[in-house]
Amino acid sequence: MPKRVVSGTVTSDKMSKTRRVEINRVVKHPKYKKYVRSRTICYVHDENNESGAGDRVEIIEAEPLSKLKRWRLVRVLEKSTDVDLAALRAARKASAEAEAMEATHAGEPDKA
Repeated sequence: MPKRVVSGTVTSDKMSKTRRVEINRVVKHPKYKKYVRSRTICYVHDENNESGAGDRVEIIEAEPLSKLKRWRLVRVLEKSTDVDLAALRAARKASAEAEAMEATHAGEPDKA
């Protein structure tokens, strides 16, 4: 039987060499005939840590690598363009504080 190849979105990259990938799909309810959104969570082995959170990736079935990992990363289809707003705000605040310190020290005479 051939190995399945699917694509999904990386939702967590906090583990070393392991990614949590979410595969979203739409299925028709058998009784009510309404389309319902469903998802599958896969833990994927990423040897070189080349994917990050928000990336679209292609994964393939593999032999069991650990308790949860049953997939391997084939390739990164699309890198994420999301920006970490908390890190951006922290960097802006740090640069503003540095500029304020320079401005206050620029007006003082040197006491050396």
